[in-house]
Order: sequence, then structure tokens, then C-alpha cells
Amino acid sequence: MTIRSFNPPVRTLMGPGPADVHPRVLAALARPTIGHLDPAFVGMMDEVKDLLRTAFRTQNALTMPVSAPGSAGMETCFVNLVEPGDEVVVCINGVFGGRMKENVERAGGVPIVVQGAWGRAVDPDQVADTLARHPNARLLAFVQAETSTGAQSDARALAEIARRHDCLTIVDAVTALGGSPLEVDAWGLDAVYSGSQKCLSCVPGLAPVTFNERALDKIRARQTKVQSWFLDLNLVMGYWSGEQKRSYHHTAPVNALYALHESLVMLAEEGVEAAWKRHTHHHLALRAGLETLGLELIVPESERLPQLNSVAVPAGIDEAALRARLLSRYNLELGAGLGDLAGKVWRIGLMGYSSRPANILLCLGAMASELDAMGYRADAGAAIAAARAVLDQAA
Repeated sequence: MTIRSFNPPVRTLMGPGPADVHPRVLAALARPTIGHLDPAFVGMMDEVKDLLRTAFRTQNALTMPVSAPGSAGMETCFVNLVEPGDEVVVCINGVFGGRMKENVERAGGVPIVVQGAWGRAVDPDQVADTLARHPNARLLAFVQAETSTGAQSDARALAEIARRHDCLTIVDAVTALGGSPLEVDAWGLDAVYSGSQKCLSCVPGLAPVTFNERALDKIRARQTKVQSWFLDLNLVMGYWSGEQKRSYHHTAPVNALYALHESLVMLAEEGVEAAWKRHTHHHLALRAGLETLGLELIVPESERLPQLNSVAVPAGIDEAALRARLLSRYNLELGAGLGDLAGKVWRIGLMGYSSRPANILLCLGAMASELDAMGYRADAGAAIAAARAVLDQAA
């Protein structure tokens, strides 16, 4: 067998991630590779940090991209902030809260679980009650934007509760950053991680993180070594710090960082708040079309994440078969349900460059056509008209 160059099909990515990568970001990837200690590259690294501060809405000095996917951003927070024996309150209302619990355990901590319903936001009253019953807990971990369900929790309220109980917060903002309100400083969030492949319109493989001084004080006061050498912030900052000569830590993914830089430049050009409004506006258009088709979003409106929409599969419809038809006939990717929602929902992403009118209209028309062919009565024209009516309104 002769193996030739790989040429992937051109897809429209409207699942839970990765999202469509903007052409400007793809072009940035192709720029000449230079050394990861080259003065020109070091200058770009400083710009990336400044741009990330704008995206996170923070002044935190320790703001940078980890050279690995969002899961490594999560692990960076936990291995640096959790020591053996530490009690950590972990909110689980989907898959990624469960991964937080696993990180606590692997770091030697003691997880105290606040179990929530899948498809619902974390309950602040439940968190307050749990922290009151566990006065030794010094960390609260929760997912702001739960990608597995499309539920959005009130990060500001949860952080306020944590501070009342002298707890730091670890916040998963992988699907939130650039897509819905995230105010790290104004809300008092202590350690936050995200990913490059969702609302930033960038390629997978980088994990923006930010830590405030309260979080850094806990890291400095550690009695044990950080479990991971690669993710030990004491070592990584020797490379990312702008206050001293850069020391070699690892070979950074140079071209991927070009891509992240370009995506953050684009976010700054659009304006962070404008990006939040765009995602919400396009969500409302998609919702109008889905409701016209008689399809239901499972998350209550007040707790709904605009950029990740979980849609209940109608009775009698094979959800995997519909996704396969969309992929093979329209090059359109939607996501399946995970965990408790496996086989019960489609996850439709409107993230970053994927959040644009052409994608919404393609998705609604293709879904309606294929659902109708599978025996579910669906009027593609009516769904598209409903979406267009919203799109024609000012965002």
C-alpha cells in the first residue's frame, strides 16, 4: 500500500469542538517557523499574554497559554493548587466536572462532590451548604460552561460564595472564553483555564490559563513538589516570564502560537463584548429555527450556553444515523451526547468562526431535510425563515 499526503475533507464544524478555524488563523500557521527563544518570537509571546489578558478580562501577571490542549490547562490548575490531603469541593453537573474530581484524586486531594443535574447550572445554594459543612475546604472547582450539556453556571455568584468561606476557585472556561461573559477580575476568579479550539476560532492544542495573586500565594506556600514536572508553574514561568531572561523549559509549539496570536488579534479587533453579543444573537436565530421544527433545547433558557446547544432527539429518530447523514451528504459535523445524555441529544456548536449565519442556515436546512426523510415531519423553509427573521434584527 502506498501512503500519500493526507488531504482532509472540507467540513463545517458545528459540534462541541473543535470549531471552524478562521482562514486568517490557518494562514498564520503557515508562516515560517523560527526558534522558540528567538527574540522575535519572545516579543510575540509577550503580545499573546497581553491579548489573553484582554480576552480573560484580567490584569493577572500569570496569564499564558499552556503548550497542550484544554485538558492540560485543567491539570495545570489542579496539580499546582492541590496538595495531598487538601479538601476540594467539586461541582459535577456534566462530564467535565467529573474530570475535575479525577484531577483532585490524582493530585492526592480529597474531593467533596456537589452533585447537580445534567443540563442544569450548578446550584449556588447547594454549594454554600456544602462549604458550610466542610470548613476545612480551601478550593472550589466548577465548570462555568459545561460542554457536555450546554449549561452555563453563574461563576460570579459561585466565586462570591467561595470567598465567604475562604476558598479559592478553579474555573473551567474552555467553552466560555470569547463566546459568553467571563470577567476574571470583576468576578474574583482565582485560577481559570480554557482552550484554543472553541470560541477563539483557533486550532486545537493550546490551553490559555490565568492565575491571580491569591492562587500564586497558595502555590508558593506548597509543602510538596508539584506532581507534574511539565506543568509546574514555578518552572514554566521561567520561559514565559517577561521580567527576566527566558530560560529553556520546552520547545513551544511555535506555529500553533502564531495561530493563537492571530485569533486573539481578531478577537481584539471585533471587541470581546461584541463577540459575546454575536454568539448570543446567532444562538437566538438557531433556536428560532429549531423551535419551528418542533425540536427542544434541554437546558432552561436562563441557564443556557449560547455557543453550545443541546437538542433533544425526537422519539423514533436514530440520533447517530442523522449525524452520519449530515456528515456524508453535507460535510456537516454535529456532536453526540455524552454520559447521561448519550443517545438523547445532539450538541450543536456555534463557537468562534462557526458562529455565522451561513452555518446556521445550512444546519437548519440539512437537519430538516434529513429528519423529514427519516419520518419526522420537518419544514426546512419555515425553519430557515424563522432563523432569518432573527438574523435580520440588529444584534
